[in-house]
Amino acid sequence: MKKNASKKLSARDVFARNLRRVRRAREMSQEALGLEAGITRPYVSSVELGRRNISIDNMGRLADALRMPLRDLVDPDKFTDLDEA
Repeated sequence: MKKNASKKLSARDVFARNLRRVRRAREMSQEALGLEAGITRPYVSSVELGRRNISIDNMGRLADALRMPLRDLVDPDKFTDLDEA
């Protein structure tokens, strides 16, 4: 059984968790990600904390900035092997 398998995350929380995991795995700062996506660092932070109800357009911009399909960032089973530290 996977870690946190019993806890059902909202789509917003899945996106936030995956965005943070991928960004950190690529050793990219929130500021660098924001610059690449045309979004401010505080906005990226609030998305990663799950505090922002992000639009699909901005989700796409962040996925594009990470050079990955948006579907990967909303997949609850993706990136579970990356540290959450």
